[in-house]
Amino acid sequence: YSSHLCTWRKQRATAEQAVLEPQKRGRKIDPALAEARRIEALTRENERLRRQLAQAELIIDVQKKVASLLGVSMAQPPSGAF
Repeated sequence: YSSHLCTWRKQRATAEQAVLEPQKRGRKIDPALAEARRIEALTRENERLRRQLAQAELIIDVQKKVASLLGVSMAQPPSGAF
């Protein structure tokens, strides 16, 4: 009988602690939805970076043409720099 009481008291104590722990409120996050949102965000970032790269390449192209028109030689970066 005593061991049953001890076991019951331990179980009750752990259950009380579990109830008192803070719980997350709100809707549960659907893993598939979270993954879809992450993919969408990465796709948008990828497109933004592609536009930025295209703009940088255009600027570099214009700089090369202006340098050739002005007769200024452009220093070549060492191989393997990029």
